[in-house]
Amino acid sequence: MCSCVENRTIYFCGSEQGEVYQLLKNEGFKLERFDSPEKMIEQVPGGSGAVIICDTYPVSLLEISPETYELAKQKKIRLYLEYPDKLSNVNMEKETFHASLERGVITSDKLKKLKSMDIIGINDCYTRVAKIDDPLIVLARVAGFDQAEYGIDDVENYPLLCEKDGMLIAFTKLSNFRTGRYEPLASWQSVWEYIISFVTGDSDFVFSTEWPSDVKPTYTSEQSLPANAGKNMISRGLEWFFNGCFFIDSSWKELQLARQGDGLMPVARALPADSKVGNGSMGILEGHASNIYYDGEQDFRYWLRADVQGEVAFALASGGELLNNPTYEKVSKNLMEYVLKNSSFRTGKRIDPSSSVYGLIGWSDTHPYVFYADDNARLVLGLIGASAFMDYDRWNKEIVENILANFRLSNVNGFFGNGGRLEEPQVLEKGWQYYAKRPELMNPHPHFESWMWACYLWLYDRTGYQPLLEKAEKAIRLTMENYPDGWKWTNGIQQERARMILPLAWLVRVQDTPEHREWLDRVVGRLLENQQFSGAIREELGNSSTGTFGKAKSNKDYGVTEAPLISHNGDPVADMLYTSNFAFFSLNEAARATSNPKYKEAVDKLSDFLIRIQVKSEKYAHLDGAWYRAFDYNRWDYWASNADHGWGAWSTLTGWIQSWIISTQVLIEDDTSFWEKTKNVAVEPYMDEATQIMFGNK
Repeated sequence: MCSCVENRTIYFCGSEQGEVYQLLKNEGFKLERFDSPEKMIEQVPGGSGAVIICDTYPVSLLEISPETYELAKQKKIRLYLEYPDKLSNVNMEKETFHASLERGVITSDKLKKLKSMDIIGINDCYTRVAKIDDPLIVLARVAGFDQAEYGIDDVENYPLLCEKDGMLIAFTKLSNFRTGRYEPLASWQSVWEYIISFVTGDSDFVFSTEWPSDVKPTYTSEQSLPANAGKNMISRGLEWFFNGCFFIDSSWKELQLARQGDGLMPVARALPADSKVGNGSMGILEGHASNIYYDGEQDFRYWLRADVQGEVAFALASGGELLNNPTYEKVSKNLMEYVLKNSSFRTGKRIDPSSSVYGLIGWSDTHPYVFYADDNARLVLGLIGASAFMDYDRWNKEIVENILANFRLSNVNGFFGNGGRLEEPQVLEKGWQYYAKRPELMNPHPHFESWMWACYLWLYDRTGYQPLLEKAEKAIRLTMENYPDGWKWTNGIQQERARMILPLAWLVRVQDTPEHREWLDRVVGRLLENQQFSGAIREELGNSSTGTFGKAKSNKDYGVTEAPLISHNGDPVADMLYTSNFAFFSLNEAARATSNPKYKEAVDKLSDFLIRIQVKSEKYAHLDGAWYRAFDYNRWDYWASNADHGWGAWSTLTGWIQSWIISTQVLIEDDTSFWEKTKNVAVEPYMDEATQIMFGNK
C-alpha cells in the first residue's frame, strides 16, 4: 500500500465491483460511495475529489442533470465523469459514435508519460459526439504503430477526454480499461494516473500496485523459468484447442456453416459457454479474429481451411506422444480422416487419376477449387509429422500424391507464380503440362513458394526420385541469386527469410556443399541480426518496390488491406503469424542439419521467448495457452499496429501460429528434428504407381 494515499478520500459514484473502485481500493484510498450523482454532489465537501462511473455503458448514458453539473462547478469539486447524456454549455449529438478502425490519440502534453500523437487502443469504443476546443485524447482512424505518424488533421476525430469547468469529462467509458482489454497496459496506467492526479490534486501520483489485466504473458522477461516450462507450454497449448471449443461438434455445425458463410468474412461472436467440443471428425476452426468487444470477448473465425487441419493434427500427434495422452492421438487421426476423406477438400476431380488436379487438396471448405502451393505444403508437412509421431501409415499414399500433384504444376524453374495460387477450372482447361512448361516464370517469393520445395526435398530423400531434387535445387538457386534485392515480400521481409530457411536446411541434408551451407548461413545470419536479447525476432519491412502489403501510406489506408504490424524498421514487434512461428521450426531444422552452435543458440532463445509470451488468462479459457500474432517486446505486452484488420495484433490461429510453435517445442524436448523424426515414414512403396499416374511413362 502506498503511504501517500492512505486515508485520502475519494468520493465515488458507481459499482463497488467495478474495476476503478477495486483499483483505488487496492491502492489504499478511502472510498465513500454513493448510488447517484445528485446525492454525491450535494453531500461532498467543496474542493473534494470525486469520480462518477457509467455502469450502464454502452447501452445507456450517464444521466446527470444540468443542476448537478452546475453545483459541482460551484463547489469546485475535482470531478471525473464519463459517458454523459448531456452537459451544460456542450453541444452533443443525440447518437453516439461506434468505432471500428479508430484508436485513441493523445492530443496534449499534460499526460506526462504520454506524448502528443501517441496511440492507445480502446476496443469497440462507443463515444458521445461533441465539439471540444482542446481535448486531451481523441478517437480517430490513424495509421502508425504507436504514433499517429500522419497526424489527425485529415480525419474525423471525436473527443474522448477533456478538461472543462474544472472537471475531467470522458465522452466514453475510460473506466472500462480492464473489461474492454485496452492496450497498451502501461499507456492506460498513465492515463489513469493523470485522472487520479487530477481528482486528488496530487501531481506526483503513481500507482504502486501492478496494473490489472485479465490477459497477460505467462512469464515476465526477467523471471527464471521452471525446468518443465517447455512441457507446460505444450500442455497448455494443446488444451487451448479444447478449452476454446475450436473442434466442431454436430450440435453446432449448422451455426458454424451459417457463420462461415461464403468464406469472405467468416467472423462472429464466440460460441455459448456450454457448447460441446468436437472430436476432430468435423474439423477445427481457424481461431480468433483480432477485434475485441467492449465486454472483453473476441470474435472467432468460423472458416474451415485444409492446411489448419493437417497442422493441428501434427501438434496433437507430437504432443500426444510426449505427454502420453491417447486422446490427442485419436483427435489427430480424426482430423486427418476429415481433411483427406470426409470433406470437400479432396473430392471430385481431385480424386480422379485421369485429372490434372488429381492429388491436390482444396484451400478451404468454401473454396475447394482454389489451390495454394504453400497451404498444401504446410498441410502435407503436418500430415507427415502426425504420421511419424503416431507410427501411422494410413495416408502415406495421399501424401505422395499431393507432393507430386504440386510438383507437376510448378514450372520448369520450380515456381507457381500468381501468389502461389491456381484454380481448378483453369488447370482442367489447360492441363498440367501447360503449367509445367511455363519457361518464363520466376517468382522469388519464399512465403508462397519455398515450403513446397522443402516437400520435394523430403520426398526425394525418402524415394530417390531425382526430378524432385533437380527442380527444388533450381528453384532455390534462382531465388538465392535474386537475394536480397529481387525478393518479393508479403507483410515484411523477415517472414520471407524465415520461410526460406527450411528448404535451405533440407538442401544441406541432401547435398551438403559449401555453397548450400553459405546460402543457408546468409539467410539465417540476416534473420538473426534482428533477434533480440529476449529471443524475440524483430519484424522488418523490405524495399517498398517489391512488397505486396507495406505500411499504410496515409490514414485512409489504415485497415484497408493486409498489412504489417509495424510502421518503421526498428519498431519493437515480433510476429507469431508470419515469422517467429516458422522461424522457430526452420531454425531447429537448420541447427540439427548443420550442428551450427549459432543456430542452436537462436532456437533456444526463441523457445524461451515463446514460452514466456504464451497467453495466460484465468478469465478467458478460449485464450489461455494461445499465442497472439503480435508482441511488443519492449513493453512486454500484446501491442502493434492493428491495420491488418481481422488478422491484426490480437488474432490467433490454430494452424499457422499454435501448431508450429507447439510441434517445434516437442521436437526440442525430444532433442530431434522433423527430418530425423520422419525418416521412417514409408512413402517409397507408393512412388512407382504415383509417378505412373502423374507422368505416364516419364
